[in-house]
Amino acid sequence: MDKNVENPLARFERRSNGYALFIAGTIAFVCLAIGIGSAVQAGIWPVVGFMVAAVASIATFFVLSVNRNRRLDATSDRRLVKWDAATPELQRQNVNLEVKELSRLLGVDDDSLGDLLSAYIVAEDLALRQIQQEEKLPLLRHVQLGSTPFDAILIEQDMITCIEVSFLVVPDVRQDKIESMLKKISIAKKNLADMKLRLRLKLMLVLVTQLSLAEEEALRGMLITRRFTDTPVDIDIRLLDFESLQRTYVTD
Repeated sequence: MDKNVENPLARFERRSNGYALFIAGTIAFVCLAIGIGSAVQAGIWPVVGFMVAAVASIATFFVLSVNRNRRLDATSDRRLVKWDAATPELQRQNVNLEVKELSRLLGVDDDSLGDLLSAYIVAEDLALRQIQQEEKLPLLRHVQLGSTPFDAILIEQDMITCIEVSFLVVPDVRQDKIESMLKKISIAKKNLADMKLRLRLKLMLVLVTQLSLAEEEALRGMLITRRFTDTPVDIDIRLLDFESLQRTYVTD
């Protein structure tokens, strides 16, 4: 018999131990509360002080235990999520769409598309390096959360941050781009809900810019006033300057 097969009752046994701990703690709390009441009526104030300290200790223990169990549950749930690398075809399609839009905005001819493609790939790579440096968390690039592809994801306990990167040469984010990102994060959230996983989602929009100071101020104003309608999750918007990224990670 294979001794590595997990006991199918192990999960229920762990939960039972948690319930037993909760019941024992509740009984101890009730007994202490009765003891405090009796000591107050008798005017035995030192005993009251000791019992209040004991109640505070029990409460702290329970808070720490709940947080620990939540982290363990989140770790268990993450194992049930299907993590697949986005296919090369899908990655190539997404990059080509972004590059074609940039070439249209810049008025670049087809002969210069190769240089623009290289610049876009470098910008995305440096932006994700910077985000990982700032967040100090594991970062997975070009993965699918379920069946929904994202440029990257960050994982921290029960929080999954889905990252979308965009390279801006004008102080604006296309509305269809915003709607596409919101649709993707909505699908990902629904998939997790259908799987009954206790994980939270956040969307991080990373905007790599190559703008003047005036244009960057205009972009910030647009982001403040632009309505991200029907937002299913919290959104974190980061602005990164392309030249600053190159100075940090590429040039001496």
